[in-house]
Amino acid sequence: MPNKSGSGESTSKDDSGKSPHRSTVATLLYIESAIVLALGLWLVFFSFTHENEEVAPLLGEISFAILGAIGLFAAGRGYVRGKNYGRSPAILSNLIALGVAYYQIQGAFYIGAIIILALAIPTLYFAFTIAKNEG
Repeated sequence: MPNKSGSGESTSKDDSGKSPHRSTVATLLYIESAIVLALGLWLVFFSFTHENEEVAPLLGEISFAILGAIGLFAAGRGYVRGKNYGRSPAILSNLIALGVAYYQIQGAFYIGAIIILALAIPTLYFAFTIAKNEG
């Protein structure tokens, strides 16, 4: 449907009142999605290079990693498009990431915890800021 300027662009999406931090959250969610997908693919590679006695749990971990990556990517797309359907999954997944980072700290795997915290904390901050300002 053409708009008043005749350019043919749709005017159904109104970005007024939308937070400028949406693109930041989306970028962080895309990065998280890529990392989770890479971990899932590493598990696939790992399953071929190491002897596996427990195939079912490994397939479950791979499946959840792929589903998690798809979910994070979809949440990022929601933020880019100005929709709210990505808000809750983004917040929930990053709250879970804080718990994972806590257990990594307890296990003295500090570099892993730092990487997770470097992504989860800004994502949560901006996601909560967007929810507060737009809600």
